[in-house]
Amino acid sequence: MQSIESTALEPTKSEMAGLSAGQKIGRLIPVYGLVLLTLGLIVIFSILLPDTFPTLLNVRSIVSDKAIIALLSLAAMIPMASGRIDLTVGYGIVLWHILAISLQTAYGLPWPVAVLIVLALGVLTGFINGLLVEVAKIDSFIATLGTGTVLYALALWHTGGRQVVGVLPEGFYALNGTMLFGLPITGFYVLLIAICMWVVLEYLPIGRYLYAIGANPKAAALNGIPVRKFVIGAFVTSGLLAALTGVLLASKLRIGQASVGLEYLLPALVGAFLGSTTIKPGRVNVWGTLIGVIILAVGISGIQQFGGSFFVEPLFNGVTLLIAIGIAGYAQRKRGAVRRITPASK
Repeated sequence: MQSIESTALEPTKSEMAGLSAGQKIGRLIPVYGLVLLTLGLIVIFSILLPDTFPTLLNVRSIVSDKAIIALLSLAAMIPMASGRIDLTVGYGIVLWHILAISLQTAYGLPWPVAVLIVLALGVLTGFINGLLVEVAKIDSFIATLGTGTVLYALALWHTGGRQVVGVLPEGFYALNGTMLFGLPITGFYVLLIAICMWVVLEYLPIGRYLYAIGANPKAAALNGIPVRKFVIGAFVTSGLLAALTGVLLASKLRIGQASVGLEYLLPALVGAFLGSTTIKPGRVNVWGTLIGVIILAVGISGIQQFGGSFFVEPLFNGVTLLIAIGIAGYAQRKRGAVRRITPASK
């Protein structure tokens, strides 16, 4: 029933203790290689494009454009930690951003009430996904693809194929449009949520349980971990975060349309899969996911400033996703080989 497997290849302290300096560097390169590549791209583009790339205006543009993708990537990585995948993060944002606007313009609800309704619907969708995966025993890829398609159909039905427009309160616009320390506030949302997720996944039992389930759900169940409860909870949390992202997208665009949203699915998944190739290779992790989103943002921004055509972004995202999945698969196979060899060596 697993769509993906969650294992980690980061070196342990005991393993590093017996290595020479050169061996330590060689062992750490796969762990921090993507980080170094990101820094390298920033330096290269800054040298080649000194008037446009290393500027505050470009940083603001990148943060504003990629904060939505970063939040969706974080939402997608929560079920991934348990070995599942959630495609509704991309489909759902279509409906969520439309509802966040239409509940105010068509039904006259105050914006805080509209936001709470959208968040509640996101939680409900995540709960349904969890039931489909854990109770109905449908593979998470198929289950969330079906659920996401239904959400997209509801968005088309609700709008009739037309844009949802209207005057919205300034408080709603401020959710996305506020600047803090010279940067869009959405960047600080991403940082705050990332820190909270990092603490939960790395230092609290719930995070260890999710990773244990992702690595081997049968072994986790035999060790007393309530697999169904935690997997459903992962989908619920993912649904909540995706709905919040839809609200922020609505605040940014100020109009709702069913043609907007699906383009975020691929880069969000790319960011999450890239995240499983760095910091903790072979396992999705928060900071790796953010590095994955950053390298996408830097690469696309630099290429576009060089005059890249409109098709560069989806092409870059697609190729990067294939590379990320290939690296993640290789890391998992290597981890399995290490596990088989270690007992034999003893």
